[in-house]
Amino acid sequence: MTGILEPIHLSDDIEEAFNTILENETIRTVFQPIINIKNGDILGYEALSRGPENSILASPTNLLSVAEALNKTWELEQLLRTKALEHANFSDRYLLFLNIDPNIIYDNTFKEGFTHEFLNHMAIEPSSIVFELTERSAIKDYNAFKSMLKHYTEQGYSIAIDDAGSGYSGLKSLYEIYPEYLKIDMDFVRHINTDVFKQSIVKNLLEMAQSANIKTIAEGIETADELRTLIRLGVEYGQGYFIQKPCAAIAPIRQDVLHVLEKERALIEQVQNYSHDYHYIHHLLENVKSFAPEEKCLNIYNYLNENNLAGSCICQNNFPIGIVQLREINAVFAKQYGHSVYSHRPVSLIMDCAPLIVDYFTPIHTVAEKAMARNNQTLYDDIIVCKGSSYAGMVTMKKLLEYAINYEKNYAKELNPLTSLPGNVIINRVMQGLLKTDRETIIIYADLDNFKVYNDIYGFDKGDKIIKLTAEILYNLSNKYFPNTTFLGHIGGDDFIMVSNGNPEQLEVFCKKVIQVFDECIAPFFNDIDKANGYIMGLDRDGKPSRFNLTSITLAGIVGNLKIYDDVENLSSTLAKLKKEAKKIPHSSFLLQAPENCRAI
Repeated sequence: MTGILEPIHLSDDIEEAFNTILENETIRTVFQPIINIKNGDILGYEALSRGPENSILASPTNLLSVAEALNKTWELEQLLRTKALEHANFSDRYLLFLNIDPNIIYDNTFKEGFTHEFLNHMAIEPSSIVFELTERSAIKDYNAFKSMLKHYTEQGYSIAIDDAGSGYSGLKSLYEIYPEYLKIDMDFVRHINTDVFKQSIVKNLLEMAQSANIKTIAEGIETADELRTLIRLGVEYGQGYFIQKPCAAIAPIRQDVLHVLEKERALIEQVQNYSHDYHYIHHLLENVKSFAPEEKCLNIYNYLNENNLAGSCICQNNFPIGIVQLREINAVFAKQYGHSVYSHRPVSLIMDCAPLIVDYFTPIHTVAEKAMARNNQTLYDDIIVCKGSSYAGMVTMKKLLEYAINYEKNYAKELNPLTSLPGNVIINRVMQGLLKTDRETIIIYADLDNFKVYNDIYGFDKGDKIIKLTAEILYNLSNKYFPNTTFLGHIGGDDFIMVSNGNPEQLEVFCKKVIQVFDECIAPFFNDIDKANGYIMGLDRDGKPSRFNLTSITLAGIVGNLKIYDDVENLSSTLAKLKKEAKKIPHSSFLLQAPENCRAI
C-alpha cells in the first residue's frame, strides 16, 4: 500500500460504495509473512488491507485514492489499522508490521489507537508491533518527527523504513529516524539475480545497515533465483509472492521455499570451513538466562555472581529490550544506601536500552566490527543473539576476541604464502562440498603456459610477480562477473582454481576478459627482443635449445551438476585432462565443457 497514488475517476456510485465500506467496516485484512531467508524462521507478518471482493475498491490503491479525493484518508487508515489489530491473533509469536503514513503519527487519535489500554484489550504488546513508515508523504520537520517517534519507541514499538532506496526513503530518513528495520524496495529486488548493478546497490545498503545494527528486509521476492541472490548478498529477511502470497489466515511456509533455503545453506556449508564470512555468531553462543524488566536487581545480581557471568539479557515476551551488566549493578549498589534502594527495585531502572543485538546467522567478523564500533562505556558489554525475533543467548567479548585470535592463526596456515589465497587444504574441502551440492556449478582450472622456462630465463623474482599478477586478475574479474558467489584458490606454482554458483551465461565473457587482461599485462615482463620475436629461447626437457611461445594463460572449465563425480580425485583428474586438451591451443585460450562431456576426454 505504498507509493504514489494514481487518481481514480470519482463517481456518485464509487463515493457511495466507499462510504458504505467505512460505515459497515467491510475491510478485508490479509497478512504476508516476513521470514529469515537463511533458515525459514518467521519474523512477523505485514498487514495488508483490501476492499470488498469483486469491486473496484477491492484494490488498496483505489481505496486510498478515493479516500484522498474525499478527504477521508484518516478515517480509512484508522479502520485499516483497527481491523489489522483485531485479526492479528499471532502477535504473541510473531511481529506485526503496520503501514503508517509519517504525517498521521502526529494525530492525537492515532495516539489513542496505540495506548496500552487499547492494545491490552486486543491482547497485543507494543513490542509486537512494527510501524512501517510508508513514503506517501515527505517528512518535513525531522526534529518534531523524531520526538514523536521517541514517544512510541520508549513504549516498545519498533520502526521500519519502507521502500529503502526510492522516493522519500533516502539516506536522510535512515540516519534521522534510525529504524530497527530497513525494507529494500522491490524495484531493486526484481531480477537482481541477473543485474550486477542492482546487486551493488543492495550490497551498499546492506553495509550501511549492518554498520548501524539495522536489520534488512527485501520486499517483492518473486523467484527462487532472486531469493538465492539475496541470501548470498547477506540480506537477513525477505517477503514476496515466491515465499507466500498475502492471505487471511497465517500458514506454514511451503516446502519448496524451504527446500531452496536448505540448498543454499548446503552451498554455504561448502565454504563454511575456509571463509570467515560463514563463521556464524551462534557458534560462540552461551545459554544465559534472560529476565523480565520487572525482575528485582538483587535476583539478577545473585544469578550473575553464582554463575560467574558478566551480564544478562532483559526480555519482554522473549524479545530482547535491554541488557544489564554486573558492573552496573555493582555501581548502583556501591552508592550510599544504593543496596537498600536498588535491591528490590526493577532492573528496568538501570538496564541499557540500546544493547548490541545480532541475528543467529550473522558472520562473526561482522559482529566483531559492530562490537568494536561501540563507545568506550559499552565496548566490552556482552552481545545479545536472536534467532528470528526470539532471544537465543549471549556472546561475551572474551569469547569473540579468543575466536578472532585463533581464527587468524589457523587460517594463515592454510593460505598460500605468495598470493594469500586459500591453499590446497581449503581447496580440497571446497571441492568435497561441491560433490554434495545438487545444483549447477562453475569450476575453472587456470594454468600458465611456458612458465617454467620463463623462470629459468628471467629468474624467480620476476616469476613470482607474474604469479601475483595472475592471482590479482583472477580475483578482480571473478568478483566483477560473479559477485558474492566466487571462491578462488591457489593450488600452487602457477595453478589456480575458481568455483562459482553464479550465472553460467557470463562464463565465456569472463574467460575472454581474463585472457585479454592477462595478455596486456604480461607484455612488460619480457624484454624487447623476446617481444619482437614472439618467443623466448630456452632448454627443452632433453636439455636442447628450443623456442617457446611467450607465457600465456589457459582456462579449463566444467559447468553443470558435479554430483556425477564419485570423489574429489575423480573431479581433479577430469579437470587436469580438460586442461591438457586446452593447452594444445597455442597462446592464451579457454575450453569449457559440461560434466557429462568431460567423461569422454
